Amino acid sequence: MLTLVVGGFLGSGKTTTIINTGKYLVDKGLKVAIIVNEIGEIGIDGDIINKFGFDTKEITNGCICCSLKMGLRSTVITLFNSYNPDVLIIEPTGIAFPNVIKREVELMDLGEGAEIAPLVTLIDGSRFKHLLKEMKHFSTRQIEDAEILAINKIDLMDNIQIPIIEESVQQLNKKAKVIRISAKNSDEKFYSFMDMILPESILNGSPDAKVQEMKPKEMGRTSLPPENSISLVSKKDMGLIRDEQEIENSIDASGVATYAVEYKIRDRMDLDRAKMIARDIMASIKAEVMEHSPEFIGHIKMFLDSDADTVKMNVTAYFEDPQLELIETGKNETPKLKILSAISNMDKEELVKIVDNFATDVFTRYGVEIEKIDPHHEHGHSHQH
Repeated sequence: MLTLVVGGFLGSGKTTTIINTGKYLVDKGLKVAIIVNEIGEIGIDGDIINKFGFDTKEITNGCICCSLKMGLRSTVITLFNSYNPDVLIIEPTGIAFPNVIKREVELMDLGEGAEIAPLVTLIDGSRFKHLLKEMKHFSTRQIEDAEILAINKIDLMDNIQIPIIEESVQQLNKKAKVIRISAKNSDEKFYSFMDMILPESILNGSPDAKVQEMKPKEMGRTSLPPENSISLVSKKDMGLIRDEQEIENSIDASGVATYAVEYKIRDRMDLDRAKMIARDIMASIKAEVMEHSPEFIGHIKMFLDSDADTVKMNVTAYFEDPQLELIETGKNETPKLKILSAISNMDKEELVKIVDNFATDVFTRYGVEIEKIDPHHEHGHSHQH
């Protein structure tokens, strides 16, 4: 099994890169599993990756490297035993130090045939100077630790800026290979990126890439029964142990306030109405966040289910307009709103208040009833409108 860790700061394009890498590998006949890590207890990226047909396993509340050593370990072992993928892709949260995760996988001693790809860190070229200004120490550490640095979103950059940023990145990490990509486009640059990060056996789709019946060493029992495909599993199901030192090193070092929340929607909504509500909530949250952190870098991600497709809204910096895209999901049986926010130089309590207030206020204005889901309990807190 090949393990690939794809890191990078919040909003650098990790999920898009991983989905396209997964598609590329599946087209070669390989079996792919993805461990995706979220901030807070609400899974968002895991849902999206699942919708593209990959098996994902999710560890929430903190980051893989910091929250729970046993968590990552038992997750990898469960994937081995129940799914036996050819390639395992790990997406840490944007406020993790990805090299800690790679080191943790190396220490697992997964047996003969197990390989670890070079550590990839994505850099959002369109936000690079803002990121260094707002998050200098943290983002520099992520860059310094990488073995491959992929400057992403070059489609959003002025051509004159690209070589300047490339040179700046190489200066920060002289040993790393630097490559330009646009993760949303599977073009020549993307294939060059695949050539750089994947070994020959995988690129050629060789049967040698498939390690049959590889039995990892026993590392403690997991509470998950073996099964043919992996569904989303939250951290609380996995009996994990906190490592306070790592939490301090990563999340605290980032200075980023994070909050994730999920609501059940009581009324059916057509797509046009869902788009209006999503735009309204996102614009309100962004404007209010900027009152507290005028030059914020981070991520506000929102997913709102309509009767059919899911509306995704996304913004990663104060100077951006929120982006709207549609994810084809077919019929949504239990429509939900999920919001994940991670904002630089912001007080967490203020962020929680802003997100909760605007989510409920906007739905009230549209006459739609929603219910906040408590991740610790089956029932939520209803907002009757």
